[in-house]
Amino acid sequence: MTKSANLELTPDEMRSFGYHVIDVLVERFANMKDKPVGAKAEPGRIRPLLAAALSDEPCDPYQLLDMLERDIFPNNLNVAHPRFFAFVPGPNNFISAMADALASGFNVFNGTWLGGSAAAALELQVIEWLRGFCGLPDSAGGLFVSGGSVANMTALVAARHAVLGDHMEGATIYFSDQTHSSVERALRVIGFQAEQIRHIPSDREYRLPIDALTSAMAADRAAGLRPFCAIANAGTTNTGAVDPLAELAQLCRAEGMWLHADGAYGAAAILSGRGRKALLGLDRVDSLSLDPHKWLFQSFECGCVLLRDAALLKKAFQIMPEYLRDVHRGVDEVHPCDYGIQLTRSFRALKVWLSLRTFGLEAFRAAITRGFELAECAERELRARPGWEILSPAQMGIVCFHYTEREVSHSAIVDAMLRDGYAFLTSTKLGGITALRLCTINPRTTIEDIRGTIDRLDRFAREC
Repeated sequence: MTKSANLELTPDEMRSFGYHVIDVLVERFANMKDKPVGAKAEPGRIRPLLAAALSDEPCDPYQLLDMLERDIFPNNLNVAHPRFFAFVPGPNNFISAMADALASGFNVFNGTWLGGSAAAALELQVIEWLRGFCGLPDSAGGLFVSGGSVANMTALVAARHAVLGDHMEGATIYFSDQTHSSVERALRVIGFQAEQIRHIPSDREYRLPIDALTSAMAADRAAGLRPFCAIANAGTTNTGAVDPLAELAQLCRAEGMWLHADGAYGAAAILSGRGRKALLGLDRVDSLSLDPHKWLFQSFECGCVLLRDAALLKKAFQIMPEYLRDVHRGVDEVHPCDYGIQLTRSFRALKVWLSLRTFGLEAFRAAITRGFELAECAERELRARPGWEILSPAQMGIVCFHYTEREVSHSAIVDAMLRDGYAFLTSTKLGGITALRLCTINPRTTIEDIRGTIDRLDRFAREC
C-alpha cells in the first residue's frame, strides 16, 4: 500500500482491504459451527508472538490480517459459537457487526445534540422501544452504555442522588447472594462501604426471599440505619432465577426505598411470551439494566440503563462547564452526556436499531423463545442419562447440574471440554455444591448441538 504521511489510503486501497476484511467476517459467520469453540492461549506462547518492536516503517496490512487470522482470533473463546454455553454467550449477528463498522467509520460523536443530533435522536427512539417492551411509563428513559456493569452503576448513582441526596451515612442496600458481582463493585465505586451492604441468603429457588429481606430491613431500622435500596435479579447469571419483582416493588414503595432490577441477562426476554410471564412486575421497578449484547444478539459493547423517571438521571449527572456553553442552547435538544458518566460516546444504538429493523420483532421473539426451549431440551437429555442430577431446572435459558455416579472433578470436565474444542461450558456453586451450567441463548444452536455436547460431558465425566 501507499506510504501515507496523512494516514490515508487511496479509494482502491480502501475498497480492496475493506472487501478482504468483509470476506474474513463472512467466513467467520457462515462457517462458525464447523470450527472449534475457541481456545485459551498460554501466556508463554502467545505473548512472544506479539513482542516485536514497533517499526518506523509501514507493514503490509494484508500480512497483519493474516497474522490476526492465524494467531489472534483462534486463540480466544468464540462467545457467538453455537456450542458456547459458558457464562452468558454473546451471539452477535452480521448486521450488528456491520452497524459497528458504520458507526466506527463515520466516527459519530454521540455525547451531545450539537455533535450528533441524528445519532441522539436514533438512540432516543431505541430507548423508547426498550421502555415500551419493559412496560415502563412515558416518563421513563435512559441511555446506552458499555454493559451491565456500567448500567448498574449509573442507575445506583441516580438512586443515591434521588433518595439520599448523595449523603450515604447509615444507608443500607439489600440483594440476594445470587446477585451479579457488578452490583457490589458498582456500590464500592460510588462510595458505599462493605458494612452498608446486606447479602440476603436466597431461597430454594435461588430467589430473594421477601420475609428475610423484610426482617433485615426492620433490624437495620431498629439500629438507627436507613434502608435505602433493594436490588432484584431479573434473571440471575447462575440459574436464570427471577426475584419476586411485583412483591419487591410493593414492599419498596411502602418503605420509601428504591428498587433497581439487574436485568442485564434476562430483561430482554420480556419480548417473548414466556419472558413476559417470568418477568411479571418488571414494569414497577425504579431502574433497570439491560444488555442487548446478550439476549438481543448484538456485538459487544452494548448495555442499556432505564429509569422510571428519566429526569432523575439528568439531575444526578448533568454538569455544564463553560467549554460546552454552545451545546446547551435548544430546550428541546437532548444531550446523552447529561444522563451518564460519558461525554465521549460511540453510536451504540445504531446496531440495535439496524438489527431490529432488518430482522423484525417476530424473529427476535422466536430466537428468545428458542433459548428457553434449548435449556429444557438439555435438562431432558441429562435426566435421561444415569449419573446426572439437576440442581436447578431449566429456566430463562439456563440449566445447572452435576455428576453423581462417582467422585469427579467438575473443573476437570470443563478443562476436557475446552481441550476437545467441540463445545464449552463453565461451572459454578449452588448451595455449596459444584455445578456445571449451560446457558443456551444462542439462536444458532441446534438440538444436535445440545445432544452432542451432553454426549461429550457424559464421556468426560466417566473418564476424568
